[in-house]
Amino acid sequence: MPQNEKQSAGSPQVARIFDMVEYQTGSVVSRTLLDKKTGTLTLFSFAKGQGLSEHTAPFDALVYILDGEAEVRISGKPYHLHVGEMIIMPANEPHALKAIKRFKMMLVMIRS
Repeated sequence: MPQNEKQSAGSPQVARIFDMVEYQTGSVVSRTLLDKKTGTLTLFSFAKGQGLSEHTAPFDALVYILDGEAEVRISGKPYHLHVGEMIIMPANEPHALKAIKRFKMMLVMIRS
């Protein structure tokens, strides 16, 4: 599937989730797989040292680490996550992410 193409729920495909977003030196790369009224599914890759600054979202979100290591900070408390681990970021809580090592993650946001 091309890098910026969204998969339709009506066209099932088998894919390796790890390969669906590539690393890019000095950058954060994202790829939205699903974007529905009820929620989104987005893949990210972060180069070492890159991150997302502190922000809030009005919905709960689940982060699942596919590769590497990340620090997820929620309401000022740091959580060190490794491959295969996940964390839920509660709605309206300030959170930030930073790449300890380069990492890939899947973000699932539930809007209802």
